[in-house]
Amino acid sequence: MVNGLTIKDMTHLKWINSGILTLIGLLMNTLPAIGQTSWSLGQQEIKPVEHASFSLHTQNQTVLVDPVGEPKRYPKNPTLILITDVHGDHFQSETLVGVVGEQSRILAPKAVYDLMPESLQAITKIMANGETLITNGLEITAIPMYNLRTEAVNFHTKGRGNGYVLHMDGQRWYISGDTEDIPEMRQLKNIDVAVLCMNLPYTMTVEAASSAIKEFKPKHVLPYHFRGKPVWEDPKKIAGLVQDPQIDVVILDWYPNN
Repeated sequence: MVNGLTIKDMTHLKWINSGILTLIGLLMNTLPAIGQTSWSLGQQEIKPVEHASFSLHTQNQTVLVDPVGEPKRYPKNPTLILITDVHGDHFQSETLVGVVGEQSRILAPKAVYDLMPESLQAITKIMANGETLITNGLEITAIPMYNLRTEAVNFHTKGRGNGYVLHMDGQRWYISGDTEDIPEMRQLKNIDVAVLCMNLPYTMTVEAASSAIKEFKPKHVLPYHFRGKPVWEDPKKIAGLVQDPQIDVVILDWYPNN
């Protein structure tokens, strides 16, 4: 007997502790890796906030993408705000009211514009799929985003939302929004950075995203929007599926509170 425990008791404790450690290991393997809190390409920097929300910073621009939640989580007075879709993880009027400044401009699809209060509509430019414009010195093209699978087509119908390609300081950034691996994505050219969604049942699997990546060949891939219900897609799988040394996969911390 040691410290009041028999050899039999100690053996049972050893089995229990071993089982607990094994369970912890299994749980850790099911969760996506916690990555960097920011990433830079030259003078451009991306900072994830959560899930689908992030900021992009250049020398003289601060761009917010799909800001939702507490306005204090975002930089003040952004020069530009991009909204992709009407869903609550991409668009919240209350957040936008709290983050816009005197110089802020918003780009959004018409479905989003129609849900805005007049104060936000006054600073918003509607963009349709395929439209290109130059604002604040940035060239921006609205890219379709929609579902292909029969069981998912009503989640994101073609023409309602926008992905975006931004031409900033000589680099081309593709922001997918909520989409599957649609032909318009696969036909993209000369993309330096692809911020790419992946979660079921609403968008696409890691395998589908990887298939598209191998076709349009962005130089850098930043998986985002990968928390699904009830499971998470694992963005770490992309590098193994793509198997292209010329494509850099960057894992950022998109879920800091989980």
